[in-house]
Amino acid sequence: MTRSEGTARTVAAVHAAPVFMNTEATIDKVIGFVEQAGRDGVELLVFPETFVPGYPYWIECYPPLQQVAANVQYTDASVEVPGPEIERVQAACARAGVEVVLGISERLRGTRTCFNSQVFIDADGSLLGVHRKLQPTYAERIVWAQGGGATLSVFDSRSGRIGGLSCWEHTMNLARQALLEQDQQIHAAAWPALSTMAGFETVADAQIEAMMKTHALTAQVFVVCAANPVDETCLAWMRDNLGEQTFVTAGGGWSAVIHPFNSFLGGPHTGSEEKLVTATIDFADVGVVKAWVDGRGHYARPEVLRLGVDRKPLWHDEREVEPDRARAYVRNTSLAMQEVPVALPQGAARPAPQEWDASAERELNP
Repeated sequence: MTRSEGTARTVAAVHAAPVFMNTEATIDKVIGFVEQAGRDGVELLVFPETFVPGYPYWIECYPPLQQVAANVQYTDASVEVPGPEIERVQAACARAGVEVVLGISERLRGTRTCFNSQVFIDADGSLLGVHRKLQPTYAERIVWAQGGGATLSVFDSRSGRIGGLSCWEHTMNLARQALLEQDQQIHAAAWPALSTMAGFETVADAQIEAMMKTHALTAQVFVVCAANPVDETCLAWMRDNLGEQTFVTAGGGWSAVIHPFNSFLGGPHTGSEEKLVTATIDFADVGVVKAWVDGRGHYARPEVLRLGVDRKPLWHDEREVEPDRARAYVRNTSLAMQEVPVALPQGAARPAPQEWDASAERELNP
């Protein structure tokens, strides 16, 4: 039996900074990490939030009207999926036999609208899908649109059933529950360097650790958390394009691999040193955890609690791929989506049957 056929996997969080606002150079850096992972026997790499082309820290540092030119450049530096930049990463994954979850600023094809996204690429180079951050946080709403339920997905990959969220999206308990109910095994968490931001210096790392451990335990999953430190290419770009600022400084980031019972398997690692935070995870451990708490089983109480997720497409490119995605979702949950009678609030529209979440279907069709 090969390692990939067994229960153990070698995974790593990429604790590194991009070549800020240089898309092609950052893609080169991504490919370098993929090649390193292949040499080191790492099977899964998780990258930080919007690693390509970098997290737009200036949105927290300058007045909105001063940001306009920078935001235009950011849209230019964002990438489409599928697109040539992601195809380069796919080819590298296939050559190295490494699975990747890559944080990007994704530009919606044919528009100037962007999303804070995670791209899931399997070890054979196939594009599994994209998750678009449901709710951009605070000033992020200047840069990114809201994602929808059509991309709140868990994917079958060579490493296991994997899904992810970005940054404070982890505070959305129902979004985490939606991943749990799709039988998630590995969680890819993407973050920027919050601890170098004014007002977060003493609390950011504690907040991230708390949220990562909460999802690991409540979902009984292995969490691979990747964050980028702020480096001089970022600070220099902001200084040259927007002027001096004192709100974001160098360093930061919090990267780790966490066991479902909340022990650290790798890290945590913080600061400017770039490295792969590597660990071995073993799905055989999950049986012991689920003896105590099984979020999809004996701890679910579906007769008391249910989750409804509106999975209808929100953006035009999601409508183009939705039929295949909907079929995959039904297959993964082993539930037949069928129309059922239910009382709705006055004036509310009934979703199509395929738009109901699995837990709502179970509760309504006992």
